[in-house]
Amino acid sequence: MGDYRVEFYYRPGLTRSQHECAELIRDCRAVAATCFAKVPDYQCLSDDPRELEDKVITVARAADGSVGGFCSAVLLPVYGIGEVFHLGLTCVAPFARSGGLTHKLTASVLTQYVLRHNPFGKTWISNVACVLSSLGNVATYFEDVYPSPLGATAPTAKHIQIAKAINLYYRKKVYIREDAELDLDNFVFRRSVAGTVFQKSANDARYRHRHDWLNQYYARLMQFDQGDEVLQIGYVTLLTAVKHKLKRQPLRPQQTTGFAEAIAPAI
Repeated sequence: MGDYRVEFYYRPGLTRSQHECAELIRDCRAVAATCFAKVPDYQCLSDDPRELEDKVITVARAADGSVGGFCSAVLLPVYGIGEVFHLGLTCVAPFARSGGLTHKLTASVLTQYVLRHNPFGKTWISNVACVLSSLGNVATYFEDVYPSPLGATAPTAKHIQIAKAINLYYRKKVYIREDAELDLDNFVFRRSVAGTVFQKSANDARYRHRHDWLNQYYARLMQFDQGDEVLQIGYVTLLTAVKHKLKRQPLRPQQTTGFAEAIAPAI
């Protein structure tokens, strides 16, 4: 992974000075500039420091202070559920992508949040993505994920409640176009990233999961050329982490799995 230390920030817009927030945004934008042709005004990349008030962030920093990557999640309050941990945005600079830095950042941001704020209960999570590796990893490592060939076979009332809340209140927070439509039967946002830096090609092998049956499952739900994204809802507990460490057998469809060491791919 190289000589990076991982720094953890909990709601830095509320807990850090304006100067510290400005420096954090600057560092994240510098990494994002190595991943996007144009850095989006979104999430922890926004020039507005108030955007950091609901974020949980891990940053990989080298000894000289330079940043190799970050993972930024969003906390979404949902009535009757509590805080939903939206998996958000992960960027790792090309020069820092070897050695599992992406995995370390994403696992650390979730683990530290759960340990500090909900160590004895379920933390509901959400993910909106067209990146097949991201969708496959969430299906693999979280509990009761829908839609997934490994988790829930049908959405529960809580899955639907969270999906509707994201659709109604949090489109901007999770980068969903205002004219996108939620296909609640399939948990897919239709045309949610059409024409944006987040739209992906179905033929781009860089974004596929290592298990092709997961690629096939999620690819069937989306129309890539239309800019669709899958909405995944599930949960994680500390017990999930233990169960994941104990599982050594190869993954198979319909097998229940555990906690994520990898949540989203480096872009």
